[in-house]
Amino acid sequence: MRAVLQRVSRASVTVDGKVVGQIGRGILVLVGVEPDDTDEDARQLADRTISLRIFDDPEGKINLSLEDIGGSLLVVSQFTLLGDCRKGRRPSFIGAAPPELAEKLYNTFIGAAGSRGIPVATGRFRAMMDVKLVNDGPVTLLLDSRKRF
Repeated sequence: MRAVLQRVSRASVTVDGKVVGQIGRGILVLVGVEPDDTDEDARQLADRTISLRIFDDPEGKINLSLEDIGGSLLVVSQFTLLGDCRKGRRPSFIGAAPPELAEKLYNTFIGAAGSRGIPVATGRFRAMMDVKLVNDGPVTLLLDSRKRF
C-alpha cells in the first residue's frame, strides 16, 4: 500500500456537488492499494499514519502525532498512486489492486484508524471527487508498506 499524507488545517471531499467528508486540523491521506497487499498492511499503515509525529509542539518542533493533537483524518482512495510513468506518455495502472480488493483494504484502513479513537471522514470509493485542502506547513510525506516502518 502507498499513502500520501498531507498535514492540513482543513480539508474536504465533494462528490456531485455535495460534501461527503471534511475535517479541520489533521491529516488528509490518499491511499493506493497493490494486488498483494493484506489486511495487516492496511492496519500497519493506519497505525503509522496516526502515530507519525508531524505536528508542531509548543516549542515549534515537529514532535506531535495526530493522537497528541486530537486531530482528524480524511481518507481518500487514490489508485493513481500506483501509476507507473516510466514508459510512454500514458501511466500504466497494472500495479493497482482490483477494485474489490482495494475497497476491502481501504475500509480496513479506515476501520483501523477509527478503532484508535481518531475521528475519520472519507471520500467515496470509485467516485470522481473534488478534494480541497489547506496544506499546513506544507508537510507532505509518502508512506509505502513495502518499505517496512
